[in-house]
Amino acid sequence: MSSTDLQETADKLSVVETLYRFAAGIDLQDNDLLASALAENAVSDFRPAAAKAGFEYPVLESRDTIVAALSVALSHVDTTHSVSNPRASINGDKAHLDALVEAQHVLKSDPSRHYLMKNRYDVEMVRQGDVWLIERVRVDNVWRTGDLAALFDN
Repeated sequence: MSSTDLQETADKLSVVETLYRFAAGIDLQDNDLLASALAENAVSDFRPAAAKAGFEYPVLESRDTIVAALSVALSHVDTTHSVSNPRASINGDKAHLDALVEAQHVLKSDPSRHYLMKNRYDVEMVRQGDVWLIERVRVDNVWRTGDLAALFDN
């Protein structure tokens, strides 16, 4: 294996690890970990998934806005995100990642109420120094089940 092949393999693993940091930051309610996965000018577009689930959600622009919005919107639920089927491609200091992400949301005040979503993530990343960061993530829903109201605590 050439050094170029090794570098591409390392980059692909790093790109996937960035999505793991994003998901773990949400699940652990660790704003620093979540922020570590996002470029300063990051954009999060959850509108396609929200529309299929029957609600509206705005496009979030900037690392600080995304971290603040997710920490408030999901503060009343315990979440677990499972990332599978990641496919990464690298082009210099840019990367593209497609992955399936299953997100379970369990109401803290009533664990019998939950909402499960299987989503497709379409992620654009940029290399900054030695790390990859999410520039844009678009989330579309494949299927969902459970009590949607658990997401909104009502």
